[in-house]
Amino acid sequence: MAMAAAEPNTQVPSGSRYYAATPVPDRIVASPSVDPSHGFAVAWRTDGSVQSPLLEIARADDSPAIEGIVQVRAKTQVLQTENGLSHHHRADIDGLQPDTLYVYRVQGNGSWSAWNQLRTLAAADQPLTLLYFGDTQNKNVSHVSRVVRAAQKAAPDARISLFAGDLVSGGDNMDDSEWGEWFAATSWLAQETLVAPAIGNHEYFEEFEDTPQERRVLGRHWPVTFALPGNGASAAAGTSYWFDAQGVRVAVVDGTSALDLGTAKAQAQWLDKVLSGNRQPWMIVLLHQPFYSPREGRENAALRKVLLPVVRRHKVDLVLQGHDHTYGRRGEGQAATPQYVVTVAGPKQYRLSDEARRTMDPVGEDTQLFQVLRIDPQRLRYEARTVTGRLYDAFELKRDDNGGKQRVEQQEGRITPRDCARAQTAKGRTDRCWE
Repeated sequence: MAMAAAEPNTQVPSGSRYYAATPVPDRIVASPSVDPSHGFAVAWRTDGSVQSPLLEIARADDSPAIEGIVQVRAKTQVLQTENGLSHHHRADIDGLQPDTLYVYRVQGNGSWSAWNQLRTLAAADQPLTLLYFGDTQNKNVSHVSRVVRAAQKAAPDARISLFAGDLVSGGDNMDDSEWGEWFAATSWLAQETLVAPAIGNHEYFEEFEDTPQERRVLGRHWPVTFALPGNGASAAAGTSYWFDAQGVRVAVVDGTSALDLGTAKAQAQWLDKVLSGNRQPWMIVLLHQPFYSPREGRENAALRKVLLPVVRRHKVDLVLQGHDHTYGRRGEGQAATPQYVVTVAGPKQYRLSDEARRTMDPVGEDTQLFQVLRIDPQRLRYEARTVTGRLYDAFELKRDDNGGKQRVEQQEGRITPRDCARAQTAKGRTDRCWE
């Protein structure tokens, strides 16, 4: 049987302005503040007719007569893309009550968004559910959207969604349409959970490519697309940050900047301070490039030399990563923590290295996945599930009264890890399984 032709990356044809901004708000995404039990931030987009719009928020109630509305004025930034001019807005909300359901909406020009429901986080002793996605990157509408829907069905109580970077592919003069499709794929997840993304290499671009002046430059979308905490390393401002979430300290590192822009040492010093100041029972580090790569030929030496010692010293519980478009998990010898995970949500699939097969367990190729984390003060349960909902990997970290950790592997119900059965992709590449 002949191999199917390679599919386009987006569902809109080249030159289409289907995702151009309008007076109606779109690309609405909520993100955590440093203390998400008392506040969060929202970013959204309109066309250029909207400047400094309002966000309205109130406690949620069963009546459609929403009362007690508080208005928050947004700040606006301008972006010019292949889809034309757009205005991107950010509103920061604070002074909220913990574990309380709120409704909020955002303003356009003569229009408002839907009322969205979002619950603030609770105290550190309350159980928390998070979702974690590896790279989405390609074919967000056609292929990633079903992963997001499957994750929401598996964990309808999730409060936070972590993304390990490379949300879009970029670099093909359709960046804005790709972002439009990422928002189409994530839909209500972006508006009613707190989205905390790491930045990936595809959120950067190569300026003066293939010349002696070539350099890595931050893409224009990242600073305006998300309303993230502004507490990162000064050398990676806007692309690194941290927050606390119901007994978990989450630190987000910019791996691309560390590897390509020389910020590894500065980020390591910042990360050391963030983790040293932690009073939560659990710690998670989120970054794009893995410390231990499951793909052939990727060492990420600066991460392992400079940042990895900080992770080890503080005995971080989970290191959540992407970049390599396969699945692999490994630990540090017999120690319960850290556990290092690489996963992929999107359809672009690489092949595992021989070293990964020797040093990681489980591993997998040719599989779209999402992860569910259920956490309370004594236990952290991790599950990786396929897009069809089947259990791929699972373990529990148990914490005793003295802070000691024990890892218990959960074997029951796991399916057999998958290998790629294709010799090459539709484009003829043998180093990948599907693209």
